[in-house]
Amino acid sequence: MLAQPTTTEPVNSRRGLGGFVDKITVLHGAVRELWLVFGAKLLAYFAYTVMNQTLALWLSSDLGYNDVDAGYIVMGWSAAMTLVTVLVGSLTDAIGLRRTFLLGVTVCLFSRIVMTSSVSAVPTLVLGLLPLAVGEALMGPVMVAGVQRYTTTAQRSISFSIFYMVMNVGILLGNVVFDFERHHLGEQGQFTVPLLGAHLSTYRTLFLTSAFLTVPNLFLLGLFLRHGVEVTDQGVKITPLPARKPQQSFINALISSVREAGQRSVRIFTGLWHQTGFYKFLGFLGLAALLRMVVMHMYYTYPKFGIRVLGAGAPVGQMWALNQVTVILLVPLVGALSQKISAYRMVVWGGFIAASSVFLMALPPAWFQPLADGWLGNLIAHRWLGVHGDVNPYYVMIVLFVLWWSIGEAVYSPRLYEYAAAIAPKGQEASYMALSYLPFFLAKVLVGMFSGRLLDRYCPPAGARHPQTLWLIIALSAIVAPVGLVALRRHIRAHEAGRE
Repeated sequence: MLAQPTTTEPVNSRRGLGGFVDKITVLHGAVRELWLVFGAKLLAYFAYTVMNQTLALWLSSDLGYNDVDAGYIVMGWSAAMTLVTVLVGSLTDAIGLRRTFLLGVTVCLFSRIVMTSSVSAVPTLVLGLLPLAVGEALMGPVMVAGVQRYTTTAQRSISFSIFYMVMNVGILLGNVVFDFERHHLGEQGQFTVPLLGAHLSTYRTLFLTSAFLTVPNLFLLGLFLRHGVEVTDQGVKITPLPARKPQQSFINALISSVREAGQRSVRIFTGLWHQTGFYKFLGFLGLAALLRMVVMHMYYTYPKFGIRVLGAGAPVGQMWALNQVTVILLVPLVGALSQKISAYRMVVWGGFIAASSVFLMALPPAWFQPLADGWLGNLIAHRWLGVHGDVNPYYVMIVLFVLWWSIGEAVYSPRLYEYAAAIAPKGQEASYMALSYLPFFLAKVLVGMFSGRLLDRYCPPAGARHPQTLWLIIALSAIVAPVGLVALRRHIRAHEAGRE
């Protein structure tokens, strides 16, 4: 079934302010599925951020793992997520977006309930953390594919910018809740669940919050997301679900569907490795992963660094929330003004800006003490964060670093998704979209391997600390990404649809 096109006016038909407004309002008339994807992304990342910020602290505080062992657990969890992510795109191409959406949400909800209720390490990791890797891997790539599937060519660039913006709204809300619950309960506090009377630690309470935030997506996607919707420049195509054969029982039909989906997934996935452009894409993703490592360090390394350097209860989440505020403000503007610039070039420019910011954290804190003692330190620590007494220079350093990094992120990060969409062959969009998440999860594996060791060596719970060295190592690894993208562009850059 083919409906009328959702938009017919060219995105750049006017110049000046009118042309800028056209770039923003091109989504007028977009199908409801696109807005559902935006809402699902916000809620998913709200829940994910609350859980992810808590993960390393929970492993050490509630389950008793040291920094190094906790890092290895994060690495194993991330490796499982990476494997599922690579495969899930082909599964989505085979069974459809709606089914993959609902499967991912259900698995995430079950896993978070297990992590909230259990205090035994092995059952919690096997029945909670490991399935959560599967659920998160199912949810992430399918939403990127949804933006591709539910937009016209004219809508696509600004849609990916808004997609990234709402993701950061979710991260911002997650950081606020992370600090709020830690502030009110304390790092080692307890919460009594009403009616049930169960006592939860601070970090398990945060997991409970994450579980509650997962529930709305079950209803939003289950009730309102239609099967088989695809938007093209010619119109909206809706492919109904194939009817079950009359002679088949429900169980036999289910087994047959699973078998056919598995066979098709394998065919799609193996076919990727025969495409020259696919290997170029993998090279691009490998370098992009080095930038994503910084974001992962902000989840797994930065909270412990901040609490140890600044003290228990330090508002580390509030300072990192500046990232989301900045990105939310800048991404739509950058997306609208840079539609004619190739995604690859934007990743290079943004990568240089973002990677250079990390070197700020490697500088001697004493250099920033005059700023900490002046109006800037007073504004940041006393008036905004509510810190009492002398201002640690790291408050100023962290805020300047986060703002600088965020400008670069607003330039490069949304275009990672768009690049994957632009080079994906028709019918394999979800497979390529899944791989666009690969830098995020590869970064988790690498950070999981080294985060605990970096903390143990350069910022331990007690004893001499050298956090500048920790951040210098992170900065040097990040700067390799934009340098490599420039040096190897002739070998790894693929043609982007709609670009010369």
